[in-house]
Amino acid sequence: MEAAARPTAAGTSATEPAGSVGPPPLAVVAAEAGVSVPTVSKVLNSRRDVAAATRARVTEALARHGYTIRPSGSRRTGLLDLRVVDLDSTWAEAVVRGAAQAAARLGSDLVVTVDPDAQACGAWVRHALDRGTDGLVSVVGVPDAASRAELARARVPVVVVDPRTRCDADVLVVGATNFRGGLDATAHLVGLGHRRIATITGPLEQDNAVARLAGYRTALIQAGIGGDDDLVRTGDYSVDGGFRAANLLLELDDPPTAVVAGSDDTALGVLRAAREHGLRVPDDLAVTGFDDLPVAAWLDPALTTVRQPLAEMGDAAVSLVHRAREGLRGPAHLELATTLVVRSSTAPPR
Repeated sequence: MEAAARPTAAGTSATEPAGSVGPPPLAVVAAEAGVSVPTVSKVLNSRRDVAAATRARVTEALARHGYTIRPSGSRRTGLLDLRVVDLDSTWAEAVVRGAAQAAARLGSDLVVTVDPDAQACGAWVRHALDRGTDGLVSVVGVPDAASRAELARARVPVVVVDPRTRCDADVLVVGATNFRGGLDATAHLVGLGHRRIATITGPLEQDNAVARLAGYRTALIQAGIGGDDDLVRTGDYSVDGGFRAANLLLELDDPPTAVVAGSDDTALGVLRAAREHGLRVPDDLAVTGFDDLPVAAWLDPALTTVRQPLAEMGDAAVSLVHRAREGLRGPAHLELATTLVVRSSTAPPR
């Protein structure tokens, strides 16, 4: 019996008996639309690298011949995309390491993009969709509404880790219990007997910094300690920022006996400032950090800090992308617990 070609689900050709009903080969559609077969395949699979006018012409030809455009998210690529602001910090490295471990466990390859502009996610999203991806993880940066709409149309999930700005309810988020961490660090110092407790925050346009500051203030209120604006300094989570803010605090007429630093890097700056002022930690000044980076345990004195489960956050983000891709429901906003790790940089005031 004579055989005729027919398209398979992947857009390739197979054979079937002559006279069978079905769409014609892509070559027929390509000839009718005046384009190449690869261009027809791109339109059929919702690839974005086709000019709008050409896409419209090919789409009409495909529809006339009974083809249905496949949503781009329906194509499994085996790739997951992760975007991070930098890889120089131990903080970011830990998140990426956790994400890579989860991707390997789930049988995916992780594509890491480093971009110093935290919030400019649009080009990254478009590139990932053009190439094909099974899902995206953005560390701290929140894709704008237009980018999220493109992802939704393509049925490609995105998860944001520790977003710097407040996210809409429809955005999948993995973070840490920042409020609890700030409260625990401050309550620890209160329990040691400190009453002049200062804090050096992160940038207050970031939700994590605001939450840690709220935890600090709540612990003081719970202890019946009145707030003192002179003891609250805004930092940027950096060593230099911690050093500058600590110098201002230590030069007050009534300086603090303890400092709650917004990050371990900030705490490093505080330790340097204390040494330059001739103060001993923890005898003259108790210091806490936030993150529990590997260096924290090796400082002298070892740093009391709030452990943020960074690798676990990266792992959870990739797992959440995978669940969303499979259509499984999960929490829209997932917060992993922080833990206070007490070391030798804190002690009762003299």
